[in-house]
Amino acid sequence: MPQTEITTPIPVLNELGRPQNYGWARFPLENYDHDLLTAPRRSISESDRYILISPSHLAAFEILDDGYLGYLCMSVASLKDKKRSTQTFVTPFSLGCFGMPSDSNKGPVKFRYKKNLLDFVAMEGGVRIIKADIPKFGHHRNLRGEIVLVPPPNAESLVINMPWRGRGDAFCYSRRSPFYSAEGVIQFGNHEIIFPCGKAWGIFEWNRGVRPRSDLRFWAAGCGQYEGHQAGFNVGYNSADSAQGTENAFFLDGKLHKLDQVSFHIPSGRLMPWRFTSNDNRLEMTFSPHQERDENHQMFLYSLRRRQLFGSFSGKVILDDGSPFEFQNITGMAERRKSRL
Repeated sequence: MPQTEITTPIPVLNELGRPQNYGWARFPLENYDHDLLTAPRRSISESDRYILISPSHLAAFEILDDGYLGYLCMSVASLKDKKRSTQTFVTPFSLGCFGMPSDSNKGPVKFRYKKNLLDFVAMEGGVRIIKADIPKFGHHRNLRGEIVLVPPPNAESLVINMPWRGRGDAFCYSRRSPFYSAEGVIQFGNHEIIFPCGKAWGIFEWNRGVRPRSDLRFWAAGCGQYEGHQAGFNVGYNSADSAQGTENAFFLDGKLHKLDQVSFHIPSGRLMPWRFTSNDNRLEMTFSPHQERDENHQMFLYSLRRRQLFGSFSGKVILDDGSPFEFQNITGMAERRKSRL
């Protein structure tokens, strides 16, 4: 299926606040002006998420403003003893109170609640800093630390602008960057989670848009090093119209290799391997989960349900030049997310 690659700067919204210029890009070329939106604030969805991978742990930090409900969610999962701790702070009727920036390259995202702090900072040159200070995390342990994420030279991101079927003002403008090198330390209770340079990785997921009344989304991403190369990927789909640009790509040393449609083959049993295939026969991948978490949030008529799994990915991808690349045990996560209003 032909996809539309955007190569010059263009606006996401027209003068009337309606979405336009659908497709995908290797860089955030499209200008998103939040102030042009005319949709009700309860329909606007904005989120930033980071997934950090060390030799011993996977940590996920997310700030979401979904209109009726906003929340901060943090998970720390051990890759060795299969233990996990999660902390969630819910803000009813957030309606834009988090002040999420319109540009994925600029502006901090800060969540402060009593003595709890989570701060995402975008620096010049693509460097990102995550700061966390949660006095009572999980089983009343402190979680405190700072991680620096550095992109590879000339790194490319997957930037997508997709419309929703059946609703003219709804769209999803997003950026996926599964290629960062991470360095820093997180103090977790009496233990230190160390992110050593060259052996720790980061994934950045950024979403802005106007959501429909209901949506079912599947998503998976991973990042790591295999045979001297930094390998990462982002695959997924939902009820948006991806005809002009899917959210599927493989990244090798920061360079994007675009994929078409990717199917998730999910077994009925829990913690059983998932399988991923692409319609262009360029991706064949399996996911071996070892941990799982479910969450369920409701606010009047609004509901959000999500199933997240942590584990490792192995498979084979055909790069843009036609050469194959096989990879084993790339750490990452997958999820099924359903929202309804």
